[in-house]
Amino acid sequence: MSPTYDVVVIGLGGMGSAAAHHLSARGARVLGLEKFGPVHNRGSSHGGSRITRQSYFEDPAYVPLLLRSYELYEELERATGRSIATLCGGVMIGRPGSRAVEGSLRSARQWDLPHEMLDAREIRRRFPTLTPQDDEVALFERKAGFVRPENTVAAHLQLATGAGADLHFEEPMTRWEPCADGVRVHTAENTYTAGQLVICPGAWAPRLLTDLGVPFTIERQVMYWFRPGTGVAPFRPESHPIYIWEDAAGAQVYGFPAIDGPDGGAKVAFFRKGAECTPETIDRTVHDDEIRAMADHMAERIPALPGAFLTAATCMYTTTADEHFVIARHPAHPESVTVACGFSGHGFKFVPVVGEIVADLALTGATGHPIELFDPHRLTAAPAAAPAL
Repeated sequence: MSPTYDVVVIGLGGMGSAAAHHLSARGARVLGLEKFGPVHNRGSSHGGSRITRQSYFEDPAYVPLLLRSYELYEELERATGRSIATLCGGVMIGRPGSRAVEGSLRSARQWDLPHEMLDAREIRRRFPTLTPQDDEVALFERKAGFVRPENTVAAHLQLATGAGADLHFEEPMTRWEPCADGVRVHTAENTYTAGQLVICPGAWAPRLLTDLGVPFTIERQVMYWFRPGTGVAPFRPESHPIYIWEDAAGAQVYGFPAIDGPDGGAKVAFFRKGAECTPETIDRTVHDDEIRAMADHMAERIPALPGAFLTAATCMYTTTADEHFVIARHPAHPESVTVACGFSGHGFKFVPVVGEIVADLALTGATGHPIELFDPHRLTAAPAAAPAL
């Protein structure tokens, strides 16, 4: 007899671990299936830190979800005792009219979020590590900061297990199909039945969601850690903010304080600018020319930062055509399947609220959260009719 569950969750990275927690916390019998081990570094939910911010330049529609996510991060910390969110403040830097500055300002004004506008002189005075050009400005948000992705995933897995969820690692789904009572999910080890299926596939979305009808681009991204030439003291979170810095051509870099150990470095990365890949073909080696390009770019903006290269790591973005998420009941299987995917390189700060939304959709078919922006129909008129694999 196959085990029977209320919900099977595919993928236990950032979004899937949060979904497993919220579902099991509501009393659902949950099975989680993960291709790799717990808190792995093969997808998108690793690297020690992710920026969190409320003045969201991508679209003001995200702000209510961010406010709820902040609440849920606090609850997660209290429930597990893990260090997850640090609000060290953040600056969105660029020329007037740039997306980073004007988009952030639009969201801040629309939602009455506390913020300050700084000219280049004031940026340099408050944050001596930063050297903006005279015509650059910044929006400063005190409630910006960073979250710890590995701690977040571990905390959600901890709470899900504590609430009775069965979490199976190194047991990937091979295929699934609808059945009379919901769905039947196959792995190499077993076959499971459940009333609902939740798919949080990360970079495996193109393979696992072929019938969603949404094109995804998988991008290789590189994260770099440098030890500043001045030492790490000026780069500590007490004095150094997170930042998103947009140049005149629209290219963005983002970075963090020095938070990874007493002699550790400060992390920085390009936002976008990644080569297309698949999870199977991604180049995990970071090459010397990539390191030099990052160091040269930052030397103009934070001269002390590229003092000594320490290490680098790769991850993947799963990007939609408009860079907005996909969170919905599956259009081809609206009675039994929920999808959360296409987070386009800016999704991790939403992890806890996405878990809440997915639990709503899987258990009730609807959510009170504003997710109209994430409807997959915006990206395709009609999904293909082939069965999900």
